[in-house]
Amino acid sequence: MFKFYIYKFGQFCVNHLPLQWSYAIASFMSDVQYYFSFRDRRAVRNNLRAVLDSDKDLNVHTRWVFRNFGKYLVEFFRMSRVIDKSFISQNVKIKNLEAISKALEKGKGAIVVSGHIGNWELGGVVLSMMNFPVVAVALPHKERPVNDLFNKQRESRGVTVIPTSVAVRRSIETLKSNKIVGLVADRDFGPNGMILPFLGKKAIIPKGPAILSLKTGAPIIPCFLIREQGDHFTLILEDPVFPSQQYHGQIEDEVLKEMIFKYLGKIEEKIRQFPSQWLMFRKFWVD
Repeated sequence: MFKFYIYKFGQFCVNHLPLQWSYAIASFMSDVQYYFSFRDRRAVRNNLRAVLDSDKDLNVHTRWVFRNFGKYLVEFFRMSRVIDKSFISQNVKIKNLEAISKALEKGKGAIVVSGHIGNWELGGVVLSMMNFPVVAVALPHKERPVNDLFNKQRESRGVTVIPTSVAVRRSIETLKSNKIVGLVADRDFGPNGMILPFLGKKAIIPKGPAILSLKTGAPIIPCFLIREQGDHFTLILEDPVFPSQQYHGQIEDEVLKEMIFKYLGKIEEKIRQFPSQWLMFRKFWVD
């Protein structure tokens, strides 16, 4: 319950302070976390070693990962009060929005994939506020009150959340209704991922997006909400990746790999381009 009260206190603060004050406090707290949490700092540094060349760059980007995560939390907790179409028009530049319409033309729905980069939560909300129905698959938090708090924030702006325990069935139903399923595709923290090369090393990558696409015929759209200068954003939608065919039985691993590599490279590209926005605080690589 300790985390729940911490998050509730944070939510109260950011909703009763000007945005710049909230950012400033979040940056200060993030610096404190950076200095005193050896485990988190080590995990972030080890993850970024695959992207950065020098220790100097590593130190700078590691600290900014912590600060960007603080800003991410500020924006997450302000979603229910601040994020609307006016906010989007003033703060979010959208590239290639027609990719969504192009994908939905087939009537099989669309699978939007991202990584733990930028503000992926806000990206789903932006799509929802643009009148594209989004269903997001989210790994439930261990503490029920924290899980309910986070899902309430997501759903306050039209994003429907489904837990991983019923993700396959509900995702297929959503795609059959020609709606959007949102998935994070850069790391599988469960037992069902596939060990694949990622940023030049081995990592456990989720199979879910590729399986859903190959089973339903739904295209996959890599999507990223990237933080820009002045805490504005750019929502980048890549062109849809369509499956070569639809499978009704078991899918061979080689077929899955081929499909995964078609969109995984886009996630790698964005992490290399914006390493301080890759908000990964857990051990990422397979030894």
